[in-house]
Amino acid sequence: MVVVLRAGCRAALFLWIFSNISCRARTALPSSQKCEEPLVSGLAPSFFSSSSSMPSASNSYAPGFAKLNKRGGAGGWCPSDSDHYQWLQVDFGNRKQISSIATQGRYSSSDWVTQYRMLYSDTGRNWKPYHQDGNVWAFPGNLNSDSVVRHDLQHPVIARYVRILPLDWSGEGQIGLRIEVYGCPYWADVINFDGHVVLPYRFGHKKKTLKTLKDVIALKFKTSESEGVIFHGEGQQGDYITLELKKAKLVLNLNLGSNQYGSIYGHTSVTTGSLLDDHHWHSVVIERHGRNINLTLDRHLQHFRINGEFDYLDLDYEITFGGMPFSGKPSSNSRKNFKGCMESIIYNTNNITDMARRKKLEPSNVGNLSFSCVEPHTVPVFFNATSFLEVPGRPNQDMFSVSFQFRTWNPNGLLLFSNFAEGLGTIEIDLIEGKVSVHINVTGVKKSQIDISSGAGLNDGQWHEVRFLAKENFAVLTIDGDEASSVRSNSPLKVLTGEKYLFGGFLQLSFQGCMQLIHVDDQLVDLHAVEQGKLGSFANVSIDMCAIIDRCVPNHCEHGGKCTQTWDSFSCNCDATRYSGATCHNSNYELSCEAYKHLGKPTGFYWIDPDGSGALGPLKVHCNMTEDKVWTTVNHDLQEHSPVVSKKQALLQLNYSATMDQISAITSSAEYCEQFISYTCKMSRLLNTPEGSPYTWWFGRGNEKHYYWGGSGPGIQKCACGIERNCTDSKYHCNCDADSKKERKDAGLLSYKDHLPVSQVMVGDIDRPGSEAKLTVGPLRCHGDPATDVSFSFDVGNGPVEIHVRSPSPLNDDQWHWVTAERNVKEASLQVDQLPKETRKAPTEGHTRLELYSQLYVGAAGGQKGFLGCIRSLRMNGLTLDLEERAKVTPGVKPGCSGHCTSFGMYCKNGGKCVEKYHGYSCDCSGTAYDGPYCKKDVGAFFEEGMWLRYNFSSVGNNVKDLGSRTLLSSKETENVVSDQSLKKEELSFSFSTNKAPCILLYVSSYSQDYMAVLVNPSGNLQIRYNLGSTKEPYNINVDHRNVSNGQPHSVNITRQGRFISLQLDLYPAVTYTLPAASSLQFHSLKSLFLGKVIELGKIDQEIRKYNTPGFSGCLSRVQFNQIAPLKAALRATNISSRIHTEGELVESNCGANPQTIQPMSSATDPWHSDSGADLPYNGQVIGGGVNRNSAIIGGVIAVVIFTILCTLVFLIRYMFRHKGTYHTNEAKGAESAESADAAIMSNDPNFTETIDESKKEWLI
Repeated sequence: MVVVLRAGCRAALFLWIFSNISCRARTALPSSQKCEEPLVSGLAPSFFSSSSSMPSASNSYAPGFAKLNKRGGAGGWCPSDSDHYQWLQVDFGNRKQISSIATQGRYSSSDWVTQYRMLYSDTGRNWKPYHQDGNVWAFPGNLNSDSVVRHDLQHPVIARYVRILPLDWSGEGQIGLRIEVYGCPYWADVINFDGHVVLPYRFGHKKKTLKTLKDVIALKFKTSESEGVIFHGEGQQGDYITLELKKAKLVLNLNLGSNQYGSIYGHTSVTTGSLLDDHHWHSVVIERHGRNINLTLDRHLQHFRINGEFDYLDLDYEITFGGMPFSGKPSSNSRKNFKGCMESIIYNTNNITDMARRKKLEPSNVGNLSFSCVEPHTVPVFFNATSFLEVPGRPNQDMFSVSFQFRTWNPNGLLLFSNFAEGLGTIEIDLIEGKVSVHINVTGVKKSQIDISSGAGLNDGQWHEVRFLAKENFAVLTIDGDEASSVRSNSPLKVLTGEKYLFGGFLQLSFQGCMQLIHVDDQLVDLHAVEQGKLGSFANVSIDMCAIIDRCVPNHCEHGGKCTQTWDSFSCNCDATRYSGATCHNSNYELSCEAYKHLGKPTGFYWIDPDGSGALGPLKVHCNMTEDKVWTTVNHDLQEHSPVVSKKQALLQLNYSATMDQISAITSSAEYCEQFISYTCKMSRLLNTPEGSPYTWWFGRGNEKHYYWGGSGPGIQKCACGIERNCTDSKYHCNCDADSKKERKDAGLLSYKDHLPVSQVMVGDIDRPGSEAKLTVGPLRCHGDPATDVSFSFDVGNGPVEIHVRSPSPLNDDQWHWVTAERNVKEASLQVDQLPKETRKAPTEGHTRLELYSQLYVGAAGGQKGFLGCIRSLRMNGLTLDLEERAKVTPGVKPGCSGHCTSFGMYCKNGGKCVEKYHGYSCDCSGTAYDGPYCKKDVGAFFEEGMWLRYNFSSVGNNVKDLGSRTLLSSKETENVVSDQSLKKEELSFSFSTNKAPCILLYVSSYSQDYMAVLVNPSGNLQIRYNLGSTKEPYNINVDHRNVSNGQPHSVNITRQGRFISLQLDLYPAVTYTLPAASSLQFHSLKSLFLGKVIELGKIDQEIRKYNTPGFSGCLSRVQFNQIAPLKAALRATNISSRIHTEGELVESNCGANPQTIQPMSSATDPWHSDSGADLPYNGQVIGGGVNRNSAIIGGVIAVVIFTILCTLVFLIRYMFRHKGTYHTNEAKGAESAESADAAIMSNDPNFTETIDESKKEWLI
């Protein structure tokens, strides 16, 4: 069955971008040029070498002729024998960065290479094979002798030497090769650490400590040691950062500090990489921004978040490279210093290696620091499944002595085999289940075999040393130099050494791995002599190379699955992970309570996995299936009516049955969430309304403070009774704020799901005599489920079978998706779009035929929730069903796929998004500055003098430790808090009305000197000021032809694209302006947007500072800057409301609304009516709508009649109530001292601010 469906819903996408800063070593080419220079064509023949060359009189097959497209000599390199031991080597003279490689066969011949490997090295020794996709890569070669096959490397390689190993070649001829390698020069400062010396970088004489919000540390290292501290820094507050090697893995330890109470534990340790002791270069980049870390090792990026609550790293005096400082803490004494080489060390833009080379840094007195890399003398040898290495010993000796180091992943393998002379027996050293075992077969004695073993878990990929010594009646086996755990045998034994020693042989299960430092009879085996055929023999081994791969790093086993590996593969143990599958990817639980209801489950507790196969684990929730909506409930441990202990402040902690990340996954995927909160009080104020600072607040997701209560919304410091205007004391917005001695309560639902759940509640004002408070916080409840799951279910008589395909993205995205479902006697399968097909095997026994007798239902059946959307191309068993014809006669189904939004979506104005509903449609206004059912209602507010609003483009934490730094932050300290937002384009629109000039309407600040301001100058004209790129003087645009401080509403639309600015005021035609050439094309590092007033530390334009006093007074409406509507966010609960801060009480009003939303006025009061001589909008055409004389006379008569009736009614009312004895007046007290009647009302009537919206015409006329 195949069906294509399309569904629509509203979805929200949250994208967090972390700044990525790259640090590279220096190259000779500018970054704008590609690294694609040919590196081989210009080399002399002496820079080429090979395993062998075909003999000829003129040496015409020599490796020096192996240049691409060259025909010299015999037209390329050709070895004397075509086998798997041949190689071609190129020496570039110094290190190069290699980006691609190209090959040809030998010119005009039958000789070419069809497959090869590439090795590279800095020294011509210790070769490393090129890896790609986690494997030793084999490059496809040529299909003929003359065509060029080029491969771009997946990642660049830095090396001086390149060696090509042919793996396969032409069946018609033999190995023939011409090559070219492309890249560019590379150079970097190198420092050699001997394991004793330490290089400190001190922060300077004046500034002994360093406090940073951002850090970038980059370096490259290579070493043969598995342990060693690469760098370390620490501070007196407990902060530290350490990068070190442990068991050849990279470990980063970080701590940004812990608090004095011990409740914040900041230590964080992250491990990455493996087999890093291979003496090859490894690149490390650490990028920190607050508690967010990007750790990159050899192009593998790992992102994590530091524990604790602090954002700044405080280091004292210095950071040391190569080890711990001598005066370090006692715990550092057990840590070894780094022994090896480092290059391109960058610490926050400081080039440490360059400073050390120029002797700007002083190394420690212990040890030796040099600027050339010391290479080790070890020569590894690599064994595969068919390899062996045979070396001669000293025969007929009475002592058998052998030692070597090995590393492998296989638990079993033959390490060594040798025959004793004169038939005295054999000796065999094996790796069995991770232990080294020695088996000595002795002839001529009763006990024919001696077995000893030692070690455990030696197949861990690390280097392990084996030493075995045998002589008459004595044998000893030592692992990793641990003499205390050596295993001895005193069994009868006669030793007489043989002639040959076979390592990694193929008599039994062959050894796969690497060996080095092989000693036979106390003599180090010269493996280079073996390679050259001068000593011993070998088969299928690679000398001077160890090609071991860690297939468990990175760990492909998900959700904590344990990875185990052999040489060729890995496997995952998913026990105790609650996941299954080859890589522990598939969750054992459903996505949500909705899914359990779909399976017919009753109300109860269930495990759900809200992100499916994502990183979050499953959690246990309560699913309520009895209601129309399926509710998911997450409980916590705070009891109902919990009494608050009397002290200055009390912090009540809520511990949930799930982590915050798991709860966030539930709330983000739900349609609606709520949490009940209640505060019962006696003489304990809550939010301290209407003007004071709150005594009590709560912490939500992300540990952010919130100052609103149940029944209210973000940014509104009120309780439910303040919203509904039914508080016991109308002067306050919360019942508890009346400070009554009687018990009062403020309760309601918190329903802004981006802030939920409540994690902590801070309660104040409980330290006075008689103060009592009780707190209740209900469980988190959510309903709704994203459409990410398609299921195929059936029952042929063996029980119900259900197959699920889970999409990583919602399927109700208003796009077409296709579904293929199939069932046969062997298996059933389901596939959605291009997602992997899910298959279920049929049972070997039981029913196989699917017998159905009812009609086919499409869209809904069995009382389930019906499908809302479109279905097309439905085919069953090859038969296409005519859905359109059946839709014409089926209620609730329509042919075609128009939907409500297709017909009525145009009614969603001002960028509102049409959303399909079951019985119609709705307009989503969340991305606009408007509100209402059709996104046409202006959202605006009235500003009193001194009021202002700020929107922060990026939020920084508010921890106690960092508070001092942020409070005192000046323009000189912005390097630690730079925003990542820069704009090439701005779109700004809003409307306003004011009677005051000068004033600031809107101001956008930055962490640089860039800013944008929209002002009303002292003359009452509109002025726009731009300063991009820190120019000496800002660029001003003055709109002189219109007075905008006349109390009438005006609309402003500003668009900047690069250097061009378009400005439209009211209905005048848009005018284009051009920024000067000195201006930047980008608005750099946005910080904040201000409305009404600029409250900004640091340097501010003096002209703007003048306009800042006393501040804007009037109305602002529909303010939108790009996709941000700050004024709406302050008055409504949106996803950016947490970034809004207001000073003063912001009161909603549309007194500054766009003229199109206000009733028409006469020409005398019409703000859009232009004076004679002024430029008129739309090419000078006056807008129609004048009034003729007859209509004016009739209107006047009607007005006189109405006025007479009103006067009569007033006289009668006064006469009827003349004996009451009291005189009521609506005149505001203090009116005589107020500037206007409106000001007097605002200063005396606490409810006046709530009625401005209803009285907007009084402000306009």
